[in-house]
Amino acid sequence: MQKVDVEETLTSEVANDMQKPESLIANWKYGVVGILFGIVFVKAEIISWFRIQEMFRLQSFHMYGVIGSAILVGMVSIWLIKRFKIRTLAGEAIVLHPRKFSSGQVYGGLLFGLGWAITGACPGPLFAQIGSGFGVVVVTLLSAIAGTWVYGYFRSGLPQ
Repeated sequence: MQKVDVEETLTSEVANDMQKPESLIANWKYGVVGILFGIVFVKAEIISWFRIQEMFRLQSFHMYGVIGSAILVGMVSIWLIKRFKIRTLAGEAIVLHPRKFSSGQVYGGLLFGLGWAITGACPGPLFAQIGSGFGVVVVTLLSAIAGTWVYGYFRSGLPQ
């Protein structure tokens, strides 16, 4: 029987410079942040199909304000990380690698936006929608998983 190195089979092309592996128990913090994030999504009405439709119909500034705020927070956070050389909770340096633009990102963004407009959900709030009792969103979740699998299957044949 051939021995398979699990770490080798789970590698990704995306850079991850984390050196210290985290234990299962140490990952509780991600669950807590995820739950808090979901609560914020519900309270801010980000999971509302009506709010998302308002945005795509250009009838309300609500979602644009939320997205703009998120971009601003992200920009300030990256600036702070670079300026003060902030480290991870494990004490490791945070390294931000430059990304290369690809025309596939435009097509992917258009496809993502189309799916978002049709379903009224993007991957972020899916779990908050399901947790809020919108069971039909499970179809959207399964479709997102299937789409991810199809992309992974055909990725090597797609234009770079």
